[in-house]
Amino acid sequence: MKFRTRAIHVGSEPDATGAVIPPIYLATTFIQPGAGEWGTFDYSRSGSPTRARVEKVLADLEGAAGALAFSSGMAATHCAMMLLEAGSHVIASNDIYGGTYRLLHKICSRNQIEVSLVAAHDSESIADAIRPNTKMVWIESIGNPLITIPDIPSIASITRPAGILLGVDSTFVPPSILRPIELGADIVMHSATKLLGGHSDCLAGVLAARDRELHDRLYYTQNATGAVLGGLESFLLHRGIKTLALRVREQSRSALRIAQWLERHPKVRRVLYPGLASHPQHARASKYMGDQFGTVISFELTGDIAETKRVCSATQLFGLAVSLGAVESLIEQPATMSHASYDSTARATAGISDSLIRLSVGLEDADDLIADLDQAIGSQP
Repeated sequence: MKFRTRAIHVGSEPDATGAVIPPIYLATTFIQPGAGEWGTFDYSRSGSPTRARVEKVLADLEGAAGALAFSSGMAATHCAMMLLEAGSHVIASNDIYGGTYRLLHKICSRNQIEVSLVAAHDSESIADAIRPNTKMVWIESIGNPLITIPDIPSIASITRPAGILLGVDSTFVPPSILRPIELGADIVMHSATKLLGGHSDCLAGVLAARDRELHDRLYYTQNATGAVLGGLESFLLHRGIKTLALRVREQSRSALRIAQWLERHPKVRRVLYPGLASHPQHARASKYMGDQFGTVISFELTGDIAETKRVCSATQLFGLAVSLGAVESLIEQPATMSHASYDSTARATAGISDSLIRLSVGLEDADDLIADLDQAIGSQP
C-alpha cells in the first residue's frame, strides 16, 4: 500500500466492536491472567493499547523495526542520549534546535559526555571530528534554524563502518517526504508535537529504530525512566498522522511561494529555504526530498534587532510563538526564542544572527500569508 493509505489504516484495524476509530484506553493498569503470568499489557508505563497502535503506524511509515512514543520530543532525544556511557563523545550539527543544544551542553555534559558541534551539511567536517571515543552523530534532516541539508547517506557511510550510531532529528521532514532509516540512519527522532500531530494540541515525541536490538535497548530505557505518551495524546497523534501527507504537501507549496516572494523583497537580506535554487544545498534537497521542501522558512532582514522584533510583533495571521508544523502559521526570532539557550558565542559561530526570523507556514491561503508579511515588513515603526 502507498504511504497515504498506510497512514490511515495501519494501527487502526477494527477491534471486536467494529468501531471505525479505535477507542482511547486511559487505563493505567491491566488485569493479569495469574500471579507471575503476564498479558500483553500490564502497566501503562510499559505499554498501552492506544500507544501501541500509534507506535505501529509510526514504525511502518518510517520503515523501522520499531517505534516508541514519548511525552515530548526532548524526552525522546534524551532517551537516545542515554544509550551513551560516561566518557563518550557526540558529534552534533551546529545548526540544531536550541533544546537539543541545551540537553547536550547543560545536562549530558554532567555525565561526562563530550560534545563537538560541526557544520553537518559538510560530511567531511563530521569525519574530521571523529575521536576514538565517538559513539554517536546527531544531525537534523533540515537544520534548525539555518535550514542546512546534510547528506545522510554520505554521513552513514562514515559512521556505520566505525560503529558509530547515526541519529537524525527529522522533525522538519516527516516520513511522507523523507525516511532517514532508508538512507542509512540508525535512529530517527521526531518532535511529534509538530508536523506529525499537526494541530498544536498534542505534546509528543517519537524514536524509530533501524533494528530490533536497538529498539529494545531504547524501550528498556524508556520503560525504566517513564517519559511515555499518555492515552489521549496517543490518540491525538494517531489522528494527526492520517492527514500528514496532505497537510505537508499543501504547506510545502505555500512555503515555496512565500520564500520566492521574500527573496524579491527589498528589505530582506537573504532567504533560507531548500526549495529555492539559491539555497546552497538545493540540489541535495531535491535529490532526497523530491518536490516537497518542508514548511519552515528562515530569513534575515536588512534592519537591526529592533526592526526584527518589530516585524515579528506586527503580523496578524502569523502568531508570535515557538513551535512549528501545525495548521496555523507562526513567526519567531530564534536568537531570543527557540535558540535562546545557545551560548551567545556558539550562536554567533553557528550564524544565528539577531536579524534572523523563522516562519512556520500553516494551511492558510498563501496569498493571505504573503499579504500579512508584506504589511508587517513594510509598515513603519
